[in-house]
Amino acid sequence: MASATSSTSQRGQVDLVDFVEWSSVECLNQSGGHSIANALKQGYRDDDGLHLASDSDEQLLIYIPFTQMIKLHSIVITGPDEEGPKTVKLFSNKEHMGFSNVNDYPPSDTVVLSDEELKGKPVILKYVKFQNVRSLTIFVEDNQGGGDVSIVHKIALFGTTVDTTNMKDLKKIEEH
Repeated sequence: MASATSSTSQRGQVDLVDFVEWSSVECLNQSGGHSIANALKQGYRDDDGLHLASDSDEQLLIYIPFTQMIKLHSIVITGPDEEGPKTVKLFSNKEHMGFSNVNDYPPSDTVVLSDEELKGKPVILKYVKFQNVRSLTIFVEDNQGGGDVSIVHKIALFGTTVDTTNMKDLKKIEEH
């Protein structure tokens, strides 16, 4: 029997990194030398020397669009004991959010990360709230130590794809 913390084999869930639309990923309040790619991209996120850091305060607002509809099952967010994220709000299919309006919308789920989860234990989400996800917005509201800088070593999203037709793959049929 697989343990509940098994991240890739949990009921057929896969790492959704291959379905991220990289050209449209955004992160507000990221430090210039410590961008979102360091925490989200394959290869970068497993390098201990790379991380995502906040800039002017502890908050981060991360927008992750997908190339196709997904069902999000769980998330892994790792970080250091003091600067690691604490309260994380997740929004399904909410585009164009900013710090000024992030509290105007109810989150699809709110997670308060434990020490165990900061070290890599997957957080199981309210699966029913993440069924037809085109984009995910992650709002890091505060960090473990209450300081001015939040640091994220890794963000990994686990779930499945929703079988849909990719409109870009369709070819026009010419009438004869």
